[in-house]
Amino acid sequence: MNYTLHQLKVFLKISQNQSITKTSEDLHLSQPAISIQLKNFQDQFSIPLTEQVGRRIYITDFGRDIAKTAENILNEVESINYKTNAYNGLMTGRLNFSIASTGKYVMPYFVSKFIQTYKAVDLTIDVTNKTQVVRSLENNEIDFALVSVLPDKLKINTIDLLPNQLYLVGSKNSGINLSSIKKLNKLPLIYREPGSATRRAMEDFIASKKITTYKKIELTSNEAVKQAVISGLGFSVMPLIGIKNELKNQDLEIIPIKGLPITTNWQLVWLQSKQLSPVAKTFLKYIESNKSQIKDAHFDWINQH
Repeated sequence: MNYTLHQLKVFLKISQNQSITKTSEDLHLSQPAISIQLKNFQDQFSIPLTEQVGRRIYITDFGRDIAKTAENILNEVESINYKTNAYNGLMTGRLNFSIASTGKYVMPYFVSKFIQTYKAVDLTIDVTNKTQVVRSLENNEIDFALVSVLPDKLKINTIDLLPNQLYLVGSKNSGINLSSIKKLNKLPLIYREPGSATRRAMEDFIASKKITTYKKIELTSNEAVKQAVISGLGFSVMPLIGIKNELKNQDLEIIPIKGLPITTNWQLVWLQSKQLSPVAKTFLKYIESNKSQIKDAHFDWINQH
């Protein structure tokens, strides 16, 4: 056999994704390149690693065994690289995060100085919705996740980073005075897509007030919702952390209403069963020692609302 580490990496990712398309996106390679690597790897085995049913790819029992071995080999290679760099006085490795979409306003501030300090450490941050974040945790594809609502049925460790507050917002000079919460049913409301923690919080709030909305608009990113609200298309319940500049520039305004803000916490989470790499353990120590300073330096403005 003459397989390469690159082929092992590609096949492991295919086995995790069960998708050529998703693997090509994750590894930043073309789909034909991924297919060629899979074929070259398969040619070294007399037993099928995958099965093609329609447009879907499935991993055989033998393939799953090979994928597990590939993961062990790649972990050992990473360990060799770490030890080599450690002898040279360098901290090295990769940190993999999956974060809820609004977390993009939070996570960079908590990793920036760490990455600047440990220059040989690589960083991957997948920005998605809560459903995909939880899936990445379940599949052990990441080191850490950033969420504002803890996932159910997963045994995890957590570190609180800072509050997450959700307010009802509208465009500047909207002229809305919600003296009665029932007036919400006369407003066009803009929601995030299913799977979003912000959408879930907004739906729970509206349901708790027994309000039926007359017009419901759905958009698939926090930025899209923000721009729609600024344009006057409708109103939305949005995380304060994502609208700092728009409030400062008076493009958006917070509309006072009983029952808001909804307050949760941004939390760094990881599986209790996760075998953390040396760089991941070092990152945790860094967060524990520096989270208060980071919060005071970059998020003190939250206290003004």
